Amino acid sequence: MADAIEIVFHGRNAASFVEGFDALLEVAARIRLVPDEPATEADAEALRRADVIIGNRFQASQPRPERLRLYHVSATGTDGIALDALPPGATVCNCYGHEPAMAEYVMAALLSHQVRLFDADRRLRKGEWPYRAGAAANIHGEIGGKALGLLGFGHIGRAVAAHAKAFGMAVHVANRSPVPMAGDVDTSHGLDDLSAFYAAADFVVVSLPLLPETRGLVDAAAFDQMRPDAVLVNVGRGPVVDEAALYEALAHRRIGGAVIDTWYRYPEAQGDVTAPSRFDFAALHNVVMTPHMSAWTDGTIRRRQATMADNINRHFTGRACNNVVRPAD
Repeated sequence: MADAIEIVFHGRNAASFVEGFDALLEVAARIRLVPDEPATEADAEALRRADVIIGNRFQASQPRPERLRLYHVSATGTDGIALDALPPGATVCNCYGHEPAMAEYVMAALLSHQVRLFDADRRLRKGEWPYRAGAAANIHGEIGGKALGLLGFGHIGRAVAAHAKAFGMAVHVANRSPVPMAGDVDTSHGLDDLSAFYAAADFVVVSLPLLPETRGLVDAAAFDQMRPDAVLVNVGRGPVVDEAALYEALAHRRIGGAVIDTWYRYPEAQGDVTAPSRFDFAALHNVVMTPHMSAWTDGTIRRRQATMADNINRHFTGRACNNVVRPAD
């Protein structure tokens, strides 16, 4: 395999995509796994000699990959990549493929808020029948006919909108760029027109990326503009929602509840026990907490594998790559 390209899967996240990857390649390749922090000189040399690196974390302290021709982010966000630490001749691409999984997560969150399956199960095991049909006090809700507010209308927002429409929901969108009111969208707002957007929504789903202009966008004033029974679902980036304002809104029941999948603090190493916030969200009864799991499915792995392998095939057979974040100089 003298002409084989050197592919490094760098880090724990990237290692999840290795199995079966070689079968998707049209070019000869040698594949090596390197931990997030190179453990040996051989690991460091593998990064230096790599033609392709797949990963989602790369800092200037890492061995410089002088031969690099393609850096493929194994996710969508590039905030963990120090682009200046990569050679200017390397193309940088990212991948999506997470939107079907995240749309299912969002719909599960909405449904679980209205259809109290787990509470009904827990209480019936004790002989209690609080949701039994036939009494007005036992009625539970439906998501059909409810209003869904999508703060962000990229890949995730569009997938959620399609699912929501299938359940008969109204869809209101707020986005950085204009969104036409057609198909799955009932009303559209800019990020400078959020008061009417918040007031219209029974559920507010945050899927915006974390940028200087979106950090803390959902603040105390936003919660004041929401309906008192509104439910916030954050699958974007934690700090798009102001941490203290979210805790206060939930603790003082200014909104109906929240489902939070993206947080403010994360474990530094696998196996670490880490609270996801400086505030005690775990003590609140009107919040569902999940550990940044919404996109991490077998389907996401397959779709991202296909994207990354296709771009490697394209790059090394002279075709243009898809999802280019930074073209080679």
